Order: sequence, then C-alpha cells, then structure tokens
Amino acid sequence: MPPQDAHGVLGGFLLGSTSGSLPDWPCQRLRAPVLGESDGTWWESWLAGGPCDSGLAGGLRWRRQGDLLFGLMEVDEVTQDTAPGVSPLEQAAEQAYRQLFDLLDRQGLPHLWRVWNYLPDIHGQEAGLERYRRFNLGRARGFESAARSVVGRVPAACALGVRAGPLSVAFLAGPTPAVPIENPRQVSAFHYPQAYGPRSPTFSRAALVHPPGQEWLFISGTASIVGHETVHPGDVAAQCHETVDNLEAVIAQANARRCSVPAFCLGGLGLRAYIRHASDLGIVREVLRERCPDAPLLCVQADVCREDLLVEIEAWGSLPC
Repeated sequence: MPPQDAHGVLGGFLLGSTSGSLPDWPCQRLRAPVLGESDGTWWESWLAGGPCDSGLAGGLRWRRQGDLLFGLMEVDEVTQDTAPGVSPLEQAAEQAYRQLFDLLDRQGLPHLWRVWNYLPDIHGQEAGLERYRRFNLGRARGFESAARSVVGRVPAACALGVRAGPLSVAFLAGPTPAVPIENPRQVSAFHYPQAYGPRSPTFSRAALVHPPGQEWLFISGTASIVGHETVHPGDVAAQCHETVDNLEAVIAQANARRCSVPAFCLGGLGLRAYIRHASDLGIVREVLRERCPDAPLLCVQADVCREDLLVEIEAWGSLPC
C-alpha cells in the first residue's frame, strides 16, 4: 500500500498493477509485471521532510518540498499532431521534455538529476525506424529546445519498454547541477556511433547530486555493454555478471568524485533489475545473490533498449555529506 500521509510524500512509483486509483501525489505507474513478489504489486515513494507544494501544468503533475522537485508527465501518442517526417512517439517525447524543462525553469530549479522513461512497444517500427530511436530523436530535441546540453552534463536515466500505456516520464530535479559520472569500460551513451540511431541517447552513466546534508548516487540503467557493443548475447548469466562489472566500475568513478566521507558500495545500494524474459528470474537472482548479496533487489519484466540485451540494472543510494 502507498504511504497514507500524502503530505509527506514527494512522489513515487506503482509497479505491476494496471488497475485501481492512484494516490494524490505524482505516481508513475510502471505497467510491467513485478517478478517474484507475492501479490505482484510494488509501491516505491520518495518521502519529503515536510509538507509539499504541488500543482498540475499542462498535464504534468509535480510536487516540491524545499529545493527538491518530483514530476510526472504522461503523453498519449494518438493525440499528437505531427509534422511531416516526425512520428507520434517522437513528438510525444519532445513535448514531454519541453514541458518538463519549462516547469523546472518556472520553479527556479533548473537542474535535472534523474529521469525514468517508459514506452510501449520499444522495439516496434515507426516510420521506418525503431521506436526507441524515435524516442531518442524527440528527447534530444526537447533538450535542445530548452537550451540544455545533450552531451556531458546530462542526467542519469533509464528507458524501458512496457506492454501498454502512454509515454511516461518521471523526474527528480534540484537547484544544483548533477555531477555526471561515466564508465571507463564503456563509450558514453551520448557519443554512441550512428549505428545505434540518428541521435544518441541523452543520459550519463550515473550522477551524484547534493540535497542539503546528503550525497545521492543515481546509476542509470546498466547492461552488458563494453565499449558500445553488446557482449554475451543469448547468455543471461554472463550478461548479468558483465552488468555488475559495469556497476562496480561506475561506483569506483563516483567514489573518486564524492564529497561524503564513507564510500558508496554495491551492497549499500538499492537495485531494480529489468529482465526481458520472466523465465530468467532465477538466474538473475542467483548471480546477484553471489555478487551483491546485501543489496535490496526488485525484479521487473520489461524490454531493454536493445533486443540482444536480456537484463538491465539501475541503482541508487545516499550518504551523509
């Protein structure tokens, strides 16, 4: 069940359930099965330090407590009036990010820290291009229209495929820039070659952010990629091990730039694993129990952004600063 005190919740997520009413706070409904949990429904929420201001702007629901802002934008593709050569998903992504950045500017909290993107039929074709690549085109235009960089200082993010529903974009933002973290084992996503689409994905491998008295680490969706290429195709166990290797490399880079006295460690982070095939749940859990037995883990069935990737893992944690 969601937290009952709506005044103390900044925002959050409902995973698994596709029916029922949502709470008063901005709640991103992730239309994807939760794996291995008794009732198949999972609530996550960001708890604020006190009462929140909230609002609705052009379909974007938001809540703010102090200098922390959580928002949610859902855009139905069928309502889009598109220009020639622009697909409905592409237009929906650009609209979502335009409105997102407009809200940040009006709230005086211009820095985007973390974004969660979910879209249906991520590998389908739309106007001759994979829908994930169409999404990247729209996202990049949304950044550029708001005079934001699409390389370097970009937020941590994920983009996953779900069964149905609108394009859903949730975000967390604040008053100070995030410190972008990259992975020395990988080409930065925003520098991918054109073989992966006409516009590169707009995200950092991770981000350090600094709310008052704290340091948060957000690790973007991470998979079995070395350089810019998928490795271990068809082998979910090997892909899971490679993904953990990448997580450890990102954590090492974050620790080299942290301001907190203790260091981040994999066992101290919360993990969300996106698994393409539900039948792979046991293998993924076995690998993660071996590699990071102390880390809280939630597993969800969803489509990863490349068809040859079988698992993706994101992580987050906080330390006093």
